[in-house]
Formats: sequence, C-alpha cells, structure tokens
Amino acid sequence: MAPSLVRYKNIVSIVGDIIKVEVPDTMASTPGAPIVRLGDLAVIEDRPALRSLAQVIRIECEEVSLQVFAGTKGYSTQASVHFLGHSMRVTYSTHIQGRVFSGVGEPLDGLSRLEFDPKVPISGASVNPMRRTMPSRMIRTGVPMIDLFNCLVESQKIPIFSIPGEPYNAFLARIGIEADADLVVFAGLGLIFDDYHFFRRTFEDAGVFGRTVMFCNLASAPIVERLLTPDLALTVAERFAVEHGKRVLVLLTDMTAYADAMKEIGVALEKVPANRGYGGDLYSQLARRYEKACHFSGAG
Repeated sequence: MAPSLVRYKNIVSIVGDIIKVEVPDTMASTPGAPIVRLGDLAVIEDRPALRSLAQVIRIECEEVSLQVFAGTKGYSTQASVHFLGHSMRVTYSTHIQGRVFSGVGEPLDGLSRLEFDPKVPISGASVNPMRRTMPSRMIRTGVPMIDLFNCLVESQKIPIFSIPGEPYNAFLARIGIEADADLVVFAGLGLIFDDYHFFRRTFEDAGVFGRTVMFCNLASAPIVERLLTPDLALTVAERFAVEHGKRVLVLLTDMTAYADAMKEIGVALEKVPANRGYGGDLYSQLARRYEKACHFSGAG
C-alpha cells in the first residue's frame, strides 16, 4: 500500500489555519503508513475542489497539529489527511537561476515548473563545527560604509537594521546588484506586491537577473510559507556554494516578518508567550538560520 493511500479522518478541531488530527499509535504499524515526524508534509482533502498541502508543527501523543498552507476556509471535520512521509523539498539545479519562486518553491514567473529537476530536503541538522577557518575572502558590496568599516566576508553575516521611512528596499537591491558574487539568492518575507515588483524589476533592469534566484513570500500568501522561505533560500545557496564552488550572497528581508509569523502560529498553538508576545524559541530559531547562512556564505 502506498503511503498516499493511508488516510486519517479523525480531525479533532480546526482553529485558524491549524487542523488537529488524531493519529492512533496502532495505525503507525499499518503497512504503508509513514511515521509522522515534526516538519513533515501532509495533504488535506475535503470534497474534490478542496485540496492543500500542510506541515506538521506539533505532535502531542496521538494528536498531530498541521498548519494548512492555503488556509482552512471551507474545510470541515470530515476532511481526510494523508502524510507524505517527507519534509518540504526545494528544486535544485542550474535551471533555477534567473527564476522567481513562491515561499514554498512554486514558480511565480509563469515559466516551467521544473518537475523533473532534482529536489533536495530543506530540513537538516544545524551546523556545529569544531573549528572554523579564519574568514578572509571579502565580498565587495559596493557600499563604502560596509566595504570599508564592516566588510562582508565569506562565511559571515551582516544584519541591516532600518527604521520606517528609510529607503531599505533600494539599499538592499543595490547590494544585490553590485555585490561581487557569482550568485545572489534573494528571499522576501511578507512582501507586498509593490515591493516584490520593485525587487524583480530592479534586478532585471540592472542586467543581473540571470545570476539571481528569488524566493518571494507575498503578504497575501499563507503565513506558514513565511517560516519556510528562509530555509528554501539557504538550502539552495548552500548547495551552489558547496557543490558548485560558487561565491553566494543571500539577502533575507526581513526577519521581523519571520518573527511575527512565529508569534502568530505560537498564539494559535496556545504557547506561553515570552518577550512582547514572541515565543520562547524565537532567538534559537533565528540563530539556527543565521548559523546555516554563515556555514557557506554571506547573508544580509
């Protein structure tokens, strides 16, 4: 029996974009049934017209909480759930250069879906090196205040802080255009359409779009995508850096939207809030992604 044919219909509750389903331990030994793990994907179906991917975000005994990508509007407790047995994967090949993808890796540019290109998992253990090589290979950004006073080198990161009213998008786009890198991986979190269009048009007009890969989570997209987008971008960047030996620059904008997404999901899961309503694991989650970025390249 294929894993996709094992379906569960014991939905306990639907709160916001989160569905809780009961997965009995006895069913874990059912032939063909995948073991449910944190971060795995599932498919929610309710009538022929309603179908969406979801991600496992909590497991408590026999109760599994799923964050539905497309939202739970229209779904009932009669919906069926089947687990795919793997976490989110992203397309990785040289064909993704000069392409624009959504926060879950779906093409946004209307071109081919690259269905037959290799897929790699975005989850994995955090890097914990015993020893680091002294950073020495500088990545020129074309911004004097960075290149002269706080230069960016490979395996390092530079956080850029801004206040309302500052031309932050234009500044970040300038770095992406002028950076001395073989590949720029851009990840936009919670972008309004005007900002998304600005970054894409700016890269195209500057003639650097061919060496750019864009992962854009729009503000209208499900909030769970916001938590996946950095991992998609960093996984692709890491592959190009390690396997192709490219100098890769990652631009993430902005991590505040990521933190707000974590807070919103934490409230839905009834987690005890910490500072300003954010979850207690906020800084560890941010540190894990920054550590992944520092493993191979520069990240702004």
